[in-house]
Amino acid sequence: MWLNENVRGTLRRASHHRHISFLLLLASYLLLLTSCSNDKNTAQSRWWHSFNAKYNTYFNGSQAYIDGSLEKENGHRDNFTEMIPLYPVSNKNSKEIGKGNFNKAIEKSQKAIKRHSITRRPEWTKNRKKTERDIEWLNRSEYNPFLWKAWMLMGRSQFHQGAFDEAASTFAYMSRLYQTQPAIYGKARAWLAKCYIEQDWIYDAEDVINKMKRDSLDWRAVKEWDYTFADYYIHTGRYEEAIPYLKKVIKHEMRKKQKAREWYLLGQIEAALGHRDNAYQAFRHVIRQSPPYELEFNARIAMTEVMAGTKDKQMISRLKRMAASDKNKDYLDQVYYAIGNIYLSKRDTLKAIEAYEKGNEKATRAGIEKGVLLLHLGDLYWARENFSDARRCYGEAIGLLDKDRDDYEQLSNRSKVLDELVPHTEAIHLQDSLQALAKMSEDDRNAAIDRVIEALKKKEKEERNRQAEEEARKHEQGGENFDDIIPNDGPTPARQPQQQQQGNSVWYFYNPTAVNQGKSNFQRTWGKRENVDDWQRVNKTVVAGPADLANLTDEQRDSLEAAELIADSLAQATDSVQNDPHKREYYLAQIPFTEEQVEESNMIIKDALYHSGVIFKDKLDNLHLSEKQLRRLTDQYPDFEHMDDVFYHLWLLYQRKLQPQIADSYLDQLKEHYPESQWTTLLNDPYFEENARFGAHIEDSLYAATYAAFKAGRLTEVKTNTILSAQRFPIGDHRDKFIFIGGLAKLNDGDGKGCVEDMQTVVKDYPQSDVSALAGMIINGVNAGRRLHGGKFDMGDVWTRRSEVLQDSDSIAARVFTAERNDRFLFMMAYEPDSVNENQLLYEMARFNFTSFMVRNFDIEVEDIDGLHRMRISGFLNYDEAWQYARQLYKNEAVTRLLRKARMILISEPNLELLGTHYSYNDYDEFYEEHFVPLKISTVQLLTEPADLPVEPESVSPASEEQEEILNGGVLDDNTLIDLGIEPTPTTELEIPSESNEIPAEENRTPAEQNEIPAEEPVRPVPAPQQPAVVVEEPAATVVEPTTTVEKPVTTIEESTTTIEEPVQPEIGIEIPSDIIEVPSNDIEVPSDVIEVPSDILEIPSEPIKPTTPTVPTTPTTPTDEPVFEITDDPTETPAPSGTEIDIEDEYYELDGF
Repeated sequence: MWLNENVRGTLRRASHHRHISFLLLLASYLLLLTSCSNDKNTAQSRWWHSFNAKYNTYFNGSQAYIDGSLEKENGHRDNFTEMIPLYPVSNKNSKEIGKGNFNKAIEKSQKAIKRHSITRRPEWTKNRKKTERDIEWLNRSEYNPFLWKAWMLMGRSQFHQGAFDEAASTFAYMSRLYQTQPAIYGKARAWLAKCYIEQDWIYDAEDVINKMKRDSLDWRAVKEWDYTFADYYIHTGRYEEAIPYLKKVIKHEMRKKQKAREWYLLGQIEAALGHRDNAYQAFRHVIRQSPPYELEFNARIAMTEVMAGTKDKQMISRLKRMAASDKNKDYLDQVYYAIGNIYLSKRDTLKAIEAYEKGNEKATRAGIEKGVLLLHLGDLYWARENFSDARRCYGEAIGLLDKDRDDYEQLSNRSKVLDELVPHTEAIHLQDSLQALAKMSEDDRNAAIDRVIEALKKKEKEERNRQAEEEARKHEQGGENFDDIIPNDGPTPARQPQQQQQGNSVWYFYNPTAVNQGKSNFQRTWGKRENVDDWQRVNKTVVAGPADLANLTDEQRDSLEAAELIADSLAQATDSVQNDPHKREYYLAQIPFTEEQVEESNMIIKDALYHSGVIFKDKLDNLHLSEKQLRRLTDQYPDFEHMDDVFYHLWLLYQRKLQPQIADSYLDQLKEHYPESQWTTLLNDPYFEENARFGAHIEDSLYAATYAAFKAGRLTEVKTNTILSAQRFPIGDHRDKFIFIGGLAKLNDGDGKGCVEDMQTVVKDYPQSDVSALAGMIINGVNAGRRLHGGKFDMGDVWTRRSEVLQDSDSIAARVFTAERNDRFLFMMAYEPDSVNENQLLYEMARFNFTSFMVRNFDIEVEDIDGLHRMRISGFLNYDEAWQYARQLYKNEAVTRLLRKARMILISEPNLELLGTHYSYNDYDEFYEEHFVPLKISTVQLLTEPADLPVEPESVSPASEEQEEILNGGVLDDNTLIDLGIEPTPTTELEIPSESNEIPAEENRTPAEQNEIPAEEPVRPVPAPQQPAVVVEEPAATVVEPTTTVEKPVTTIEESTTTIEEPVQPEIGIEIPSDIIEVPSNDIEVPSDVIEVPSDILEIPSEPIKPTTPTVPTTPTTPTDEPVFEITDDPTETPAPSGTEIDIEDEYYELDGF
């Protein structure tokens, strides 16, 4: 019994001690959490937030970034027919790959910045003198030593998902945030330049590059600038300068597949410069990397092309062996394309065409490679004036190639012209052939028909064999239906491209290549058809609806049925022979034997000769072929019903060929045989030559003068000019407007009937005219019984117009303008619709708002009110803010140049309701001059403060997931502490750029070229003072949420130089070191309870540093100067720091080389 009580007492005491220990541990942990709030800036809080940012949110974000990069690397497909880009994201078809993972990385980065940003300045004794290093350290805006990597991760994720605008904003903001940290600043500026390059904002990229060339560059940023310079020189076509940097990029590259792509790109550049040996070696390096088979195959193809100049036969033999290989069955179009290129380089056009045609025949993929082959084949046929085959090639290629190609516009124009021309040329060829067959003897004719039938049978047999091979190949590949179920660790090289194509999950109608290809297939099968009902029928007039059949009588129905039975019986009798292209009867039925058939054939020829001749002259500028077609028409078919048109075009043709004597001969024939022709009247006009050269300008001037005379009431002048217009420009562009104004002028003479007749002429002859609707309204008014009255109108009256007329003084007194300056205001631009380039203005205004204001968002709205367009910018809290906005806007030349014909208005929201209704614009101008112009504007920069100031919580504690993270244990990774050269406002939070426009943009970014956003002028670091005992009286202004005044820190810190009491280490498995200044040695120590600033900062060097040139202040590392890298055009002059192989803080290592 005593033993049991003793045991129970011991257990109670032990339990009591465990409970006390647990409470003490919990209290210590809670004390640690409280002391690690980001409201405090101590070594302990800096360590805490650095640790949590790295191993919690940043880690998750980095893993998402790696997953997205792997997805993009594996899903990206290069177009090897063109120079491949350095970054896969440059291919617009690859931008959407990995977007979900990149968005997750961005979200995690923003979360890390929001939770772990430390912006409060550390405490400092007011009477303590500051050294250069003290000043640099105290002027930071961010004291979390790891957070720069979260910013970098966010910007890189935005870049690789193709959101270059957001990425540029992030890196621009980051470069200002870390402007005193040379390594981070240099990396951010390099990525900023790459964002501009990828958007083709070359001017902005050059601005960033040139400014960095003037500064010293930290050696840790050299790697990123090698990528930037390589990308820049490739985009600008300066290949000679790109090669050294691209070679450095290859050395830096950690990803094997990307390194193979970079070797291939280097080979393409060397080949473009004519360095065949260097290109050959570069392509060999591609194969040595063991890349995916598609890349390896294209490298082997490129090797044969660069060496074909001296070893033609050897290279062609090698390519034919590649074509015989089973694993290259899906790449035969590329193989024969390369063979054709070799023949073409030897000027053997016939063999080149033969190789291209074979590649087209054996192609199994409908991709860009086949499109390029067909494009070059079509060009060869075009040059040889074989327009029928050129049309075939162009028509198929246009559905396979991207619209962004430089030669796509030419391809599209040629295809359209050939679609119009080829039916005429083929009709001529067919009818000539049929008439030639009709003139042959029966034996020769039958022999010719038999040759055609044999060729048809041979072609059909080849097609059957090809389809059989295709089916056999599919059968051999077998379980393609199980590809999605059974994982395939090693796909065969031939299958890989198909799997990549099938992996593209873009919906058909969102894939422009697939849509264009479908259109081309439809046109090859059905021709060009209008989007109407019964488009399959050639003769739609025979289509009878059910209602028409119901109205027929019984006798009519019987006759129709009898006719249908007879037609069916005849068709069945002749289908077996005349509709079978394998029978002679099929061809004999088309040959014109009788005079009527020959005449019909000649009619087809004459019409085709005329239209093809005009197309050759006007759309192809091929005067030789045009002359051939038109001269044949005049010589062989002088009875052509439109011979006057032929003579006119021949006259124009010989005028262009500078043969006036021949041209005059056709003019004489035109006047002699067709005196009433419209062309005879036109050419007999004494002003014909003047009108041909300057007619459009003369008519424009005449109309402008007539309109001005109409507004001024000079009606006699209006009538005279209207008559002159009818004589000089009967088919002019402004003829409808002359008739309309002339009709209105008749009202002043009381000729209402003549006015209505002119309005009817406008509606009837010019239904698409701008004034046709007005003319129709006048006619409808007259028909409704309204009377016409004379008058005039002026577009300028819109500024004096108001839609409501007030009737009494009470209503006037109730609705008047207010002079309250604290109402919400708008900045508005009013203009006539055609006087301003509205799309360009909207773009420039959005860009101005985005780049000029970091913490304010202004809404832009365009509205159409009473014939005026009004662009409103809202979001101003009072008149002073709107005035400051307008003043800053007027300094932007890109915007002011667009607003020369617009009226700019500052107006409050209550006054806007009255503008244009109760009062005109001119009325408001008078009111504004009287009440607002004399006001004194506030000198405080109001637009630098947010409209809604955030309320900072009294205390912030880490999230629950972070509390769990600290208990996981582990060893704290070394961190380089990054400084900021901008002082924060202690009572505000750090703005975090996101994908929206909340990302602060750079300051002073007025574009020098109107369609580009130039990079900002970076804040150049000021050299440190030579005397170390300088006291900084005014801290730097904050970047994120600037205020007018910043309180100085007043907390006094006791200085202790003897003994520093070590704090008690919390029992959580992590040792907190002692407090020292954050140095790149990456040791982070916890300060004592008394000293907040490390003691080694206070050490004054024996001799102050005296810089001779303004350079970027370096991060305090060691007492010795840190080596710098000067960017020059010659990359061989790049100095490297001695004893330094790699940068342990290089984020590429944490992101698996992506």
